[in-house]
Amino acid sequence: MFVYRAAVVGAGRMGAQIAQLIASAGIPVVLRDSDAGALESALERIRAATAGALEALVARGSLEAQTAQEELERTLGLLSATTGYEGFGDVELAIEAIPDRVELKQEVFTELDAATPGHAVLASATSALSITELAAACAKPERVLGLHFFDPVARTRAVEIVEALETSPESIATAASFLATLRRGAIRAQDTPGFVVNRILFAAAGELWHAQREDDLDPAAMDEAIVAAKAAAVGPFAFAERLGSETARALTTRLRDAYGGRFHHPPDGLYAGSSDFDATELTSRWELRAFTEACLVLEEGVAGAREIDLGAAAGAGLRPPLQSADARGLIETLAHLEHAAAQWGEPFAPPLLLERLIAQGRTGAAAGQGFFPSPAPDQGEEGPVRLETRGEVAIAWIENPPANSITFELIEGLERVWATVSANERVGALVVASANPALFCAGADIKGFVAMDAAAQSGFVTRMHALVHEMSCSRIVTIAAVNGLAYGGGCELAMALDLRIAARSASFGQPEVKLGIIPGFGGTQRLARLIGSGRALELNLTGEPIDALEAWELGLVNRVAEDHELLDVALVWARRLAAQAPLAVAAIKRLSCGADLDSGLAAEAQAFARVFASEDAREGIDAFIGKRTPRFRGA
Repeated sequence: MFVYRAAVVGAGRMGAQIAQLIASAGIPVVLRDSDAGALESALERIRAATAGALEALVARGSLEAQTAQEELERTLGLLSATTGYEGFGDVELAIEAIPDRVELKQEVFTELDAATPGHAVLASATSALSITELAAACAKPERVLGLHFFDPVARTRAVEIVEALETSPESIATAASFLATLRRGAIRAQDTPGFVVNRILFAAAGELWHAQREDDLDPAAMDEAIVAAKAAAVGPFAFAERLGSETARALTTRLRDAYGGRFHHPPDGLYAGSSDFDATELTSRWELRAFTEACLVLEEGVAGAREIDLGAAAGAGLRPPLQSADARGLIETLAHLEHAAAQWGEPFAPPLLLERLIAQGRTGAAAGQGFFPSPAPDQGEEGPVRLETRGEVAIAWIENPPANSITFELIEGLERVWATVSANERVGALVVASANPALFCAGADIKGFVAMDAAAQSGFVTRMHALVHEMSCSRIVTIAAVNGLAYGGGCELAMALDLRIAARSASFGQPEVKLGIIPGFGGTQRLARLIGSGRALELNLTGEPIDALEAWELGLVNRVAEDHELLDVALVWARRLAAQAPLAVAAIKRLSCGADLDSGLAAEAQAFARVFASEDAREGIDAFIGKRTPRFRGA
């Protein structure tokens, strides 16, 4: 589950960038290539790129020059190179990053299978090849998966984890933990051609490549129109040029073989044609085609709604297609698609999922639900927590950008909402949900917490404990609807509520130990009561996250729902429980807590204050803020 040492096979551009990213995260990495000259060139590129990144931080005043030099030496010291497989015997993760040819990659996987220990995860950085086919070359296919990095050292902050037919949950967990160490978001995808990102990106780009050939349009002007409309970070022709025409055509061929003629090849040659076109129509064509493919990816179960939008935005540089459709309105989107289908053909045919959502009344943000839930707060509701009342059920919407961090203002918002709900005799259940489609709550605001004095810190923790204690003894059933990340204080908030419904893409973790501190909102007490002392101790000591399915198997969550159905499921539970006898509900909840929980929480709060004042805590927090590896000394 932990990666203390990694390996990369292939010293080309992609392999060198992955090795640089791993070493920059403080993990020793061995870079392998049969060509000694390629290795030497790769190490030089890594040195230059790392030095350049650090110099930029110095220029911005974010880093001292001496510290930058020390960081450069540390990073380079974590790199080693070999033309064989020396050093592969003690790695936990090996990534091949060689050209996308099945036979060549299978040969490398056979060699990796023999050179690495039996527990090591073997990953391919392929952008489109079948991971299941590559895994067939290994004696243990369950430890093989895909890690599609896009552009490792650029601004791309997400990586696709591609799950092959026999990939084990343990291998997925190791990959997710590894990416968290690299500060990269994970997009989990099934092993289908194009995965998530390339499938959506090539669908959108292909339409404009097709339009350029059909109508003799100017590629540069088309790119400029798309970027100016902020429909993409890069235009389709610049994208093809960056990728390379041979690679782009090979990827398109794979997609056409799998999904048919709705994918179009890039032009053989780019020439200046007419720049007289409707830029709005061009942008609409780009976005609608990305949307239709995103719907198909969701319908086929390749990935969840959150991961599709994350992949489109972070991996492909597109507007999140599903969120954008929600904002536009699904009925309006359907009308646009019907017009587009009449004009441009079958690739724009309205997806069945879109029609189904509209038939259910889930017509987008204005209706409160489309692909994602949207807050419709009661009149006058403002602040980081807003109340929405739906008869006997209430929803507390957390909206505290950018990460829904727990702050004094957020606690005050929860207190205010709880006071209003408690005074409403009609309300029998409260759902706590996130207005951010990407996450539930990333934890306490570490920077803000550090700025407090000891008295303010103690008051912060005490107020949170008092609030959830009052909730736990109430007649009102509380339910956490967890989408995306629930880390640290976010996980503790979810655990403090009566029930937890998790989206399939949700993940839970108590990473405080990595900062040299301990959970302060009940993580040492409630987690053990939910999943048992042994696994709770493991999660608290390692700080590693778990996904929604593992959380359900352990008993941390009560149900797992598809991303786009999370709020629906939570509301069904809320309505059912709101109909129960209030006195019985309150008694059951009160008896289930017990005095031992209160004493345990008090002891946790004291220990939290003591550990938070340590030198290790200061070092861990400084390292977290500075995005470097901490150096703990036990003081």
